[in-house]
Amino acid sequence: MDLLSADEVARHLRLNVKRVQALAREGRLPGRRVGRKWLFDRRDLDRALGTTSHLDLAGIDLSARNQLRGRILALTVEGVMAEVTVAVGDQQVVSVITRGSAERLGLRVGDEVLAVIKSTEIMIGKESSR
Repeated sequence: MDLLSADEVARHLRLNVKRVQALAREGRLPGRRVGRKWLFDRRDLDRALGTTSHLDLAGIDLSARNQLRGRILALTVEGVMAEVTVAVGDQQVVSVITRGSAERLGLRVGDEVLAVIKSTEIMIGKESSR
């Protein structure tokens, strides 16, 4: 069992630690209180968020705080554009990117990606295979 503290979960989800604790109290994040501390099982978190732990994007630093890990459900490429549908938990996020970006990233249905929301745009990131 890989247990995480509220601070570690907050860093992982890019949330304030108080928000993580509030979500756990509300039952929206799977955690348990042990004494005065909140502990979270990484597998339970991954299951609740619809993600897996083996995607490590620690090498990516972005200014955008809204970074959602998910899996590509659909990829439609037509002309110079590509529409990418990403499952994030039980929600879907759709991003329209250039065909060149989709090809450069090597995007495929089933790939684990990072949907980055900045203002009104959603960008797609994928761990480099280089």
